[in-house]
Amino acid sequence: MERRNFLRGAVIGTSAAVFGGTLMHGAAYAAPAQNGTSPYGGLLAADANGIMLPSGFTSRVIARSSQTVPGTSYTWHGAPDGGACFADGTGWIYVSNSEISTGGGAGAVKFNSSGSITGAYRILSNTRNNCAGGATPWNTWLSCEEVSRGYVYETDPWGATTAIRRDAMGRFKHEAAAADPVRKVIYLTEDESDGCFYRFIPTTWGDLSSGTLQVLVAGTGTSGSFTWTNVPDPDGSPTYTRDQVSAAKIFNGGEGCHYASDTVWFTTKGDNRVWQLNLLNSTYELAYDDSLVTGGTAPLTGVDNVTGSSSGDLFVAEDGGNMEICIITPDDIVAPFLRITGQSSSEICGPAFSPNGRRLYFSSQRGTSGSSSGGITYEVTGPFRTTA
Repeated sequence: MERRNFLRGAVIGTSAAVFGGTLMHGAAYAAPAQNGTSPYGGLLAADANGIMLPSGFTSRVIARSSQTVPGTSYTWHGAPDGGACFADGTGWIYVSNSEISTGGGAGAVKFNSSGSITGAYRILSNTRNNCAGGATPWNTWLSCEEVSRGYVYETDPWGATTAIRRDAMGRFKHEAAAADPVRKVIYLTEDESDGCFYRFIPTTWGDLSSGTLQVLVAGTGTSGSFTWTNVPDPDGSPTYTRDQVSAAKIFNGGEGCHYASDTVWFTTKGDNRVWQLNLLNSTYELAYDDSLVTGGTAPLTGVDNVTGSSSGDLFVAEDGGNMEICIITPDDIVAPFLRITGQSSSEICGPAFSPNGRRLYFSSQRGTSGSSSGGITYEVTGPFRTTA
């Protein structure tokens, strides 16, 4: 029998209401999601930007790597990756990482209330392979280095404060981060074929300078209960962080991570899965697995970055596949939301909603050229639903 268990959480204070443009609503999905019809309908022919969208939606290019952002003097960084949105008065800011091996870092674009670009600038420099990350409730961006024994950097989306390296959050091949204001922790994924899933408990919530790093402990199955165990040496030297707790559950290539309403979702690219942690009862299960899709070809392959909307829908970007962002709905349907054409040597990165939920931002990391200097960052506007 199919299970439907919807968790509709109340907004917890102003600062916790939006993470990367996502309102604090979520759903516990029956596992795994299956093929179905998207609530937005099928995809139309590609528009002038080469993007296939549902009826009622439009796209625009807001930045191109190696070119100045329109109306500014800032040259957009190469290989744009993970991103998030932050409210800025009546406007907002979209931040974006740069997954370049030297001089990576992150940049930002500011928008006014009508969506016009009003500025662009650098918020982090001289770091390596900044892949994904996550927003905090106190309006900072955690930019993660996807390198062995990499760091997490806490950055200011407004660019007014110098970024700070957060050593206490561990040194490993960081991918994504997601803040949980209820338990006052940060969840972290690790992009290794034998990686782990972590949480960081700050000594003081809102201050990431010190705290405790823990690893998820569970059995080898795809569902069950889990616990947390302290990592003895977050510095990961000489023993790698993921090898310090023998009972830690191993995940095959951790990627995107999203928190909403007592639930955490994260993706693993090695086995093309979306995992779900139910924090109220400390259990885990699969929200999606392409090998378990019945009734046709699995629509979602190459799982990567993930975000959510106020309706409880998950939006999962593909690294490869057929260059789609797919939706997983609260009633367990998985379907394409958009597809980028003519860019098969790229990947989709950094999906994030504007604070009002009406605009979706994302990047094609290598664009039509297939090189890090050819990245393109887009905005999609349309009738995004606010209820499931």
